[in-house]
Amino acid sequence: MLRALALSIGQLGDPPVLRVLAKSLGLTVVVFLALGGGGWWGARALAQSYGAGGWSELAGVAAVFVALLASWLLFRAVAIAVVGIFADEVVEAVEQRHYPAALATARPVPIARGAAMGLGSAARTLLVNLALSPLYIALLVTGVGTAAAFFVVNGWLLGRDLGDMVAARHHPRAAMRDWRSGTRGGRFMLGLAGTALLVVPLVNLVAPVLAAAMATHWYHMRGRG
Repeated sequence: MLRALALSIGQLGDPPVLRVLAKSLGLTVVVFLALGGGGWWGARALAQSYGAGGWSELAGVAAVFVALLASWLLFRAVAIAVVGIFADEVVEAVEQRHYPAALATARPVPIARGAAMGLGSAARTLLVNLALSPLYIALLVTGVGTAAAFFVVNGWLLGRDLGDMVAARHHPRAAMRDWRSGTRGGRFMLGLAGTALLVVPLVNLVAPVLAAAMATHWYHMRGRG
């Protein structure tokens, strides 16, 4: 993982990777701006519809605050969903530089499938974490239990998604389930590394792209199978 991380950091300046970083950050910002703008408009309209027009501005400000809080909570899910759309470009750039033989036999992932994988990742992240939120709250009394549970759960989720981003280029859909069953441990470690990057301020802005590059190195270093 450390070697994969070092190689991924070394390629952050490559034009294809920078393009994906710019597109993923831009789209992520657009999503959160839409969330904030929609919350502002909806709260003001709701206040006016109930005859509380004098409170509409305050309602709008409160909605924006809630949207900012939601952005912080949802950043990982949204960022991975967005980068999933462009992940194939990152994987291709890494393979072109480090694994040209594998690139020659790779099948590019259509953008529709990439988007479906990214949105599926976001949905799984939201649903699983919402379902486990009572456990997270109960573990607060332990001091470290909530953080440990969060890392374990999201490491498992993220490892699956990162692995799929690369494996989809080299395995037919019918073989993906068998590939997942044989790589659980490695994908879990990969997911833990990606989750750690996503919780570090500023680093989390480039973490999705770094994680996709790391997943590519991990996949090929372990022999693809």
